Amino acid sequence: MQFWFDFGSTYSYVAALRIEDECARAGVAVEYKPFLLGPIFTELLGIKDSPFNAQPVRGRYMWRDLERLCEKYAIPWRRPTVFPRNSLLAARVACCAGTSIGPLTRAIFRANFVDDRDIADPDVLRQVIDSVGVDGARLVEAAQTPPVKARLRVQTSEAQRLGIFGAPDFVVNGELFFGQDRLEDAIAWAKRA
Repeated sequence: MQFWFDFGSTYSYVAALRIEDECARAGVAVEYKPFLLGPIFTELLGIKDSPFNAQPVRGRYMWRDLERLCEKYAIPWRRPTVFPRNSLLAARVACCAGTSIGPLTRAIFRANFVDDRDIADPDVLRQVIDSVGVDGARLVEAAQTPPVKARLRVQTSEAQRLGIFGAPDFVVNGELFFGQDRLEDAIAWAKRA
């Protein structure tokens, strides 16, 4: 099962902290697929911001919903002082994280949505990466190379091709499940396949 996410996405945060345990219980493998929502929102909606900021009523609902979800799943939560944060460098880091992508993804999300740290800052990312036992300086440097930049562009284009319009998403054999609340449905589909 593919897990498509953007580090600036609140609901991706909830999914990221749940997905490995849920998939492990079900015996379903997870493939992490970082991408950027910004280009998709610009193309589909004509906006250069989160729809939650563009539509304040929807934004107010989302913040309260996140509080409830985090309480439900016992996930730590603090509303970030900046939303959405620029997730470009974090996504590039994830693209070259290799086998550390699971713990690293969770650590970056926690930095943003628990510790209220700027995940666009290379120094912050180096510290977060180091905290999961990976060489932060090496990974941040690798994330800024042309092949990694190209990989993120390809993944964002692939997300568009799959019909992804928000995050998180789960894809199983071409079948798209949108939203953290569809995690269990995606897992059940994967087990059927």
